[in-house]
Amino acid sequence: MAALELRHLRYLLAVAEQGNFTRAAEELHISQPTLSQQIKQLERTLGVQLLDRTGRTVRLTDAGAVYTDHARRALRDLAAAERAVHDVQDLSRGHLRLGVTPTFTTYLVGPLTAELHARHPGVGLTLMEMTQDRIEAALLADGLDVGIAFAGSHLPGITPTALFTETLTLVTGTARTRALPRPLPVDALKDEQLALLSGDFATRGHIDDYFAEHRSAPRIAVEATSIQALTEIVQRTELATVLPEAITHDHPHLTPVPLDPALPTRTVTLLHREGAYRSAAARAFTRLTQDLVSARGYAPAP
Repeated sequence: MAALELRHLRYLLAVAEQGNFTRAAEELHISQPTLSQQIKQLERTLGVQLLDRTGRTVRLTDAGAVYTDHARRALRDLAAAERAVHDVQDLSRGHLRLGVTPTFTTYLVGPLTAELHARHPGVGLTLMEMTQDRIEAALLADGLDVGIAFAGSHLPGITPTALFTETLTLVTGTARTRALPRPLPVDALKDEQLALLSGDFATRGHIDDYFAEHRSAPRIAVEATSIQALTEIVQRTELATVLPEAITHDHPHLTPVPLDPALPTRTVTLLHREGAYRSAAARAFTRLTQDLVSARGYAPAP
């Protein structure tokens, strides 16, 4: 495929995504007349109209929608081919694009990054925190190499590999003056005030389901969009929270308090795109993640 044709594909995708020639031209750093001329040239080459320019927003025609779908895949595959050509098997250099759900930023990302840098200091890392559905979409679009999230229903084309079992638990600060029995009966939560993640987090959904199942209604005094904020609050107040038990391993000022019945567990997984090229860096990261999970004594996945 010639360079001119590749440029045509990128121009068309930019217009399709922006729905506007002016914004697309700004994004591409070219003039609007040049962009319009290049798209018309592509349409003449193909012998079909790709864009409907009659409305306030530029829209793809039916033929344009089909063509852009193939164009995205072609550019994605070419980008993967370039990475494969430049991949260094001895890991003296390389790059990894990792996506994680917010929970893991608190207790897993730090040790993993330290281990990656210790073993393979020449490998760069781009770390992105996002929701699980965005991780899977980015994997399918070749925007990520690896994701860390939870087992469950996945998008077609996503391959999960089980890592370990994550246990949720009630968490208090070690300086709390009133000791709680262990395990704490779920009925006793009615006397507690909690600081919890907001409803945007999947973890909060698991917690709410647990409360509903056991007809428990503790008072939610604080809702936060950051696990770090919760750990700070719990260390300095009488409030309790619900977080993965593993977080307390690296926070000596936090104490896990098991509940009876126990909170639900979740299977943590590595996510890849099925059939995608696996770089040396991605393969090495998979190995060191499995080694670290074993070394830290996390519960095995079912």
